[in-house]
Amino acid sequence: MNKLFSNVFKNKTVFLTGHTGFIGSWLTIWLTKLGANVIGYSLKPPSDPSMFDVLQIKKSIIHIHGDINNKKLLEKKILEHKPNFLFHLAAQSLVRESYENTKNTFQTNVMGTVNILEIVKQVKFIKNVIIMTSDKSYENCEKIKFYNEEDPLGGNDPYSASKGATEIIVNSYRKSFFENEKKQKIGLSTIRAGNVIGGGDWAKNRIIPDCIQALKSKKPIHIRNPNSTRPFQFVLEPISAMLWISANMYKNPKLFSSAWNVGPDKKTGKVKIKTLVPKIIKEWGNGHWIIKVDKTQKTHHESQTLMLDSSKIKNMLKWNPTLSINDAIKNTTDWYKAYYEKSNNIEELTLKQIEEYIKKAKELNMVWSK
Repeated sequence: MNKLFSNVFKNKTVFLTGHTGFIGSWLTIWLTKLGANVIGYSLKPPSDPSMFDVLQIKKSIIHIHGDINNKKLLEKKILEHKPNFLFHLAAQSLVRESYENTKNTFQTNVMGTVNILEIVKQVKFIKNVIIMTSDKSYENCEKIKFYNEEDPLGGNDPYSASKGATEIIVNSYRKSFFENEKKQKIGLSTIRAGNVIGGGDWAKNRIIPDCIQALKSKKPIHIRNPNSTRPFQFVLEPISAMLWISANMYKNPKLFSSAWNVGPDKKTGKVKIKTLVPKIIKEWGNGHWIIKVDKTQKTHHESQTLMLDSSKIKNMLKWNPTLSINDAIKNTTDWYKAYYEKSNNIEELTLKQIEEYIKKAKELNMVWSK
């Protein structure tokens, strides 16, 4: 596994914010298997249970309990560990939560990122930075359209607006402090990923955790917007993209520092909620769903249609999705079934899913897997 991604992470120090979250936990596991020394900086896990606690990830890394809004502590830990790579995933990541805690959403997502960038621009040991934003960064016109990296940024709800603002700020730092060097030394990219699914996510008001909780309790799944269309993808897809972008920035920061869409295939990746949920039920083995409108829907705006154009990463870096939506759903459901049935070693299953993902990528001749 060490030879993946041009073997650039082996024996390197990686500073990862938000490592206790769903995507952060998967990324942490894969980085450790690549031979990286991971320094995790994050608040406590955002849910109970959490993948971070279930897999006891704390044992395999240096775990720091810290808030990205605490610039003094953040800077102290970065200077102490002198990482070669930095992945910034820490965020308030829920649309509906952003309506309830709007100020905190902007403080964490925008100014937390500014704290990261202020520190990075003053040090020489960090070679590149990946900042995860969202596909919701775009100004969504609610049309049948695949958004590309040149489309206007925006966001009607506070979460989306915070991510659009983050993109603008990152681009400003890139142009003002990194690209203006005679020879750019630090790579800086953002990842605008589609809707990520996979085992280990217990966040509230997310479609997969909501489905699993209902199925586990033998209750009907409540669906707010059955016709909403989203670019669903398995959690390892954006992670492989992040790692591959980082590996390429390590070699050529000037060429590959950019904003990158990471989404599923255009033809098969756009999935309606009313199509996704029956597939989950089928894999689970039983269950049913109903439409239930809650009182907040009239005031809490959520986009009906959102689709990504990932042509840029496909053309420039030869990255393509590895798994179909059916494979993504099966992996996701298998993980939760194993966890709740307690019939399998969940750590072994997690590693197996990473290994099978790599195997499939090799079969498809994905350039990062060679």
